[in-house]
Amino acid sequence: MITELVCTAVAVGLYLNTLDADFCYDDSRAIKTNQDLLPETPWTNILYDDFWGTLLTHSGSHKSFRPLCTLSFRLNYTLHGLRPWGYHLLNVALHALVTALFTAFSRPMLGGGPWSLLAGLLFASHPVHTEAVAGVVGRADVGAALFFLLSLFCYVRHCGLRGDPRGSFHARRCGSSPLTGCWGWLFGSLWCAAASMLWKEQGVTVLAVSAVYDLFVFHRLRFRQTFLLLLGKNISVLLSLGALASWGVILLSARLYWMGNKPPNFSNSDNPAADSSHFLTRTLTFLYLPAANTWLLLCPDKLSFDWSMDAVPLVRSLADWRNLHTVAFYGGFILLALFGLYGPASKVKETNGKAQVTNGKSITNGNGYHAADTNHNINSEQGPPKTTLNGSAGLHQCPQWTSLPPTENLVLFSLCILSLPFLPATNLFFYVGFVIAERVLYIPSIGFCLLVATGARVLYVRLRTSGNKALILCLCAGLVLLNGLKTIQRNRDWSNEENLYKSGITVNPAKAYFTLTDIKEKRLILCLFFVFFYNRGLLLQENDRFSEALHYYKLAIASRPTLASAYLNTGIILMNQGNLEEAKRTFLTCADIPDENLKDPHAHKSSVTSCLYNLGKLLHEQGQQEEALSIYREAVQKMPRQFAPHSLFNMMGEAYMRLNKLEEAGHWYRESLRAKPDHIPAHLTYGKLLSIIGQKTEAERYYLRAIQLDPTKGNCYMHYGQFLLEQSRLGEAAEMAERAAELDSSEFDVVFSAAHMLRQASLNEAAERQYERAASLRPDYPAALMNLGAILHLNGKLPEAEANYLRALQLKPDDVITQSNLRKLWNIMERQGLRTRQGLGM
Repeated sequence: MITELVCTAVAVGLYLNTLDADFCYDDSRAIKTNQDLLPETPWTNILYDDFWGTLLTHSGSHKSFRPLCTLSFRLNYTLHGLRPWGYHLLNVALHALVTALFTAFSRPMLGGGPWSLLAGLLFASHPVHTEAVAGVVGRADVGAALFFLLSLFCYVRHCGLRGDPRGSFHARRCGSSPLTGCWGWLFGSLWCAAASMLWKEQGVTVLAVSAVYDLFVFHRLRFRQTFLLLLGKNISVLLSLGALASWGVILLSARLYWMGNKPPNFSNSDNPAADSSHFLTRTLTFLYLPAANTWLLLCPDKLSFDWSMDAVPLVRSLADWRNLHTVAFYGGFILLALFGLYGPASKVKETNGKAQVTNGKSITNGNGYHAADTNHNINSEQGPPKTTLNGSAGLHQCPQWTSLPPTENLVLFSLCILSLPFLPATNLFFYVGFVIAERVLYIPSIGFCLLVATGARVLYVRLRTSGNKALILCLCAGLVLLNGLKTIQRNRDWSNEENLYKSGITVNPAKAYFTLTDIKEKRLILCLFFVFFYNRGLLLQENDRFSEALHYYKLAIASRPTLASAYLNTGIILMNQGNLEEAKRTFLTCADIPDENLKDPHAHKSSVTSCLYNLGKLLHEQGQQEEALSIYREAVQKMPRQFAPHSLFNMMGEAYMRLNKLEEAGHWYRESLRAKPDHIPAHLTYGKLLSIIGQKTEAERYYLRAIQLDPTKGNCYMHYGQFLLEQSRLGEAAEMAERAAELDSSEFDVVFSAAHMLRQASLNEAAERQYERAASLRPDYPAALMNLGAILHLNGKLPEAEANYLRALQLKPDDVITQSNLRKLWNIMERQGLRTRQGLGM
């Protein structure tokens, strides 16, 4: 038990720093934009959608049916929304559970002591697990591994009770039937296998691994003996194996039927070898990939978040030196497999920490060296009972072993755990959507760690000097330490997207640099949104940067005409640069892109909806309200379930307000507030509507609620001040105006409106200060200069008023109001004997 606790503590300790990590890589698609996580989405949708929230029968679906993993994401979402720490915490907890289970599972095969500890520590600290644990979507692999091991545990228990006559006796003593004993464990094993598959597809391979355990670990058979067993009359063993095989056929058939009896479609860049037209290239590359994956387990020096595109160049000819790696890998694998199948069985026994073999030597499990047993005898009390394997006698009871499994059988079992769960990723049965994916190695690494621990134990017990034994232990400790340090470093890479993409430059520079560029452009677009809605001055200052971003987005559209997000960002930049007609065409082109055969149709629909929203807003600002409403209705029809519609609904209300259709406007304002009860713009617009229809008290409640939602937002005070001004509550209106201007002192619209309100409240000195601030924010805006001149005119500051009138006329010479005000000002100045600049003005 102490061993399991130590390994679990190491597993948790190595990944504690991931709790502060953000969502990375595929996390956004599987969690942030997955409508199946939303509480309002029926949970039954999970049974019909893939891992990414796309309908399984959709042409763009990856057919990754993992409902249990998606349910765990939904649980996280219910508890704490989109805060990443909870998702990471559950991943770490699952990894700790898997580590503890694996350590406990290895104990009876490795004899406990340092060897099961070594196996557990290797698994806990292996750097290749970082993607599965630190990346939230890797939970599919971790959860599948958990039920993979639980299924194995149940089957091991079933084997132990199957041929033990005491099994039924113990069951009767406990008041349970034999079915809930021996065969109850088999039933549990089958259902855990199904659960493992429902976490991730490769979990179904535990059924084949269980069969290998039964034949080669539990029965300790050699290759030829398996045929004798299968041809014999041991009904119980045949029933167990038949149940495993039948359940596997049922699960795979149901899985194939549920995904629509069609394989998924993947991008050519995800798996370039699958797209190659040359049979030799495909064959050599697919043969090489298992060797490359195994190297990641042996030497996890270079790890990457993405191995697509040219990260692993295609093996195009027999002259490629990487074919030597392929030959070495398969040669070593075949030799180990032959050793496990045909090697001389050494019946290793362990009692009280000591091990013995019957091949002419007597060795210990690290506690001493014994003289050779030249007679090849086995203690009859500790050795295995004699069993018959012929067809007449049969194998009537399962052996009750008290010794460790032979090394040969353990090697074979380790190779099976290493290879069988990896089979779906080999492209042998169907093409997959990746070249290398580190998280796919999570379950196979169980076999790898077991194999390494087995090899270390064999070396240790065969060495005769204490110095050599100490060296083996030091090497094992050093391996665990190096793995742990690499895992900690790799966790830092997974802390955020930018670090992750930078870490992938050495492995996949093309994809990493492309994605880093994408991150920078995302930040630029976020800055653009900020400028567009809150600070138009910054747009002029950084116009050259946006032109560069526009160039890159046009290149992206040219290379991938279905990339809706590129159209969206291009249209926004064009709209803010004043290219309104081109912006309209861009938005309309995006809206017409079909969502068939797309990698992420939900993200595509979100971008299309955003394009329609921006197009409708553009038409709204141009006064084309009917056209804007038509576009808004199309956006409502096309928007996916995960799209936040509150802004869209609010703009529909605004359009109806402009058309004086107050009832329809009120409906959409209420819909906006229903979609997002704390949406401030909807509070303000709905308050304005209520004021128009005479519900003054209710309108004031909405204005005050908007201020309560964000007391630092000057725009809220400004709208409330205008409402108060309409009610002739001039003092309160002036107070709101001053507050708005102070809070949003850099926002021209707020400051300018505040100045108007103060002027209407006859607080001319305060109005003058705000007009001056507005004019400084937009020194080239004629209306600001004209109004500043007017308030200076009223306040008796005639020369300053004249200067501002003249500046306004320089920007807008035909402005009639400014011309009239300037003539009145000159008349007053002449009567007072003041010098004018009349010749300069008109």
